[in-house]
Amino acid sequence: MRAMICRQWGGPEDLRLEEIESAPLKPGQVRIRIRAAGVSFATTLVIAGKYQRRPPFPFAPGTEASGVVTEVDPACTRVKVGDEVVAVLDWGGLAEEVVAHEVNVFPKPSTVGFVEAIQLAISYPTSAGALTWAEGLDVQPGHTLLVHAAAGGVGMAAVEIGKILGATVIATAGGPRKTEFAKAHGADHVIDYSATDFREEVLKLTGGRGVDRVYDPVGGDVFTQSLRCMAVGGRICPIGFASGTIPQIPANILLVKTLAVMGFNYGYYVGWSPHDARFEEASRTFALAERIRGWCEQGLCRPHVDRTFALPDAPQAMRALLERSVTGRVAIVMDGSAG
Repeated sequence: MRAMICRQWGGPEDLRLEEIESAPLKPGQVRIRIRAAGVSFATTLVIAGKYQRRPPFPFAPGTEASGVVTEVDPACTRVKVGDEVVAVLDWGGLAEEVVAHEVNVFPKPSTVGFVEAIQLAISYPTSAGALTWAEGLDVQPGHTLLVHAAAGGVGMAAVEIGKILGATVIATAGGPRKTEFAKAHGADHVIDYSATDFREEVLKLTGGRGVDRVYDPVGGDVFTQSLRCMAVGGRICPIGFASGTIPQIPANILLVKTLAVMGFNYGYYVGWSPHDARFEEASRTFALAERIRGWCEQGLCRPHVDRTFALPDAPQAMRALLERSVTGRVAIVMDGSAG
């Protein structure tokens, strides 16, 4: 099979398309013929050796894929040959087929195509878990929710899910195209952070009170300024540091405003952390996936992919992400129907 292979830490241009052998099937695993795979900012960190987990060389990057099950280990009970699925992978997504643990394989909604379904592997569960679980933001009807980077994959999902949960959603995005995109996905108010101070705008929109909840994939100064436009007793959830800067938390603001910082790492629940909790958390992640599938089939969640690339062009897809020239997500398609 063909796969995009990483043999040394570096940038997208260091990847090479190669012919490799299919991996053997181990107990509790399934084989998937990949129809589409996702790449994200995290993928660029992985191939650069800057992510918290480093796969052994050589490897195909990519942790999210959709496709059709072609082989199932006898120990598997939930997945069968022919199922259309979404999978969270340790790595290996940028290939024509992959082997995955059954606990990390979920039914694809009937209303969502293979390309759009890549969002349901990590982006939507990250946002859904962060917004709904008690150890996250626990968003309730009537809350005001601030979503940063709302035109990105996890941000767009957070906007949609925030509205499903009954929150008033204030979204931030950069530039007219991205602000319109956030509005189209349900945001009640959208702030163009490239043209105005989002902190001042949030305080204006909330009558000086501030927001109850903040969903932050950006970090850096965005995190710090968010603390200054939060209501007393609010919660902020960092889920990533797309800015490249990990913020130093001013504990005095937490004390004065009785704020809580609730970090959320979906990777912990699916095996992408020092402690592999995918098996002990399997019932929880499956229930979350089923909830998201229901929202999709009701038309409440509308996964969006901005551009598609053929497998040989995966480095170009990563470069587009690094240059912030896409809205939403990009997908790698295996049938050549890129566009």
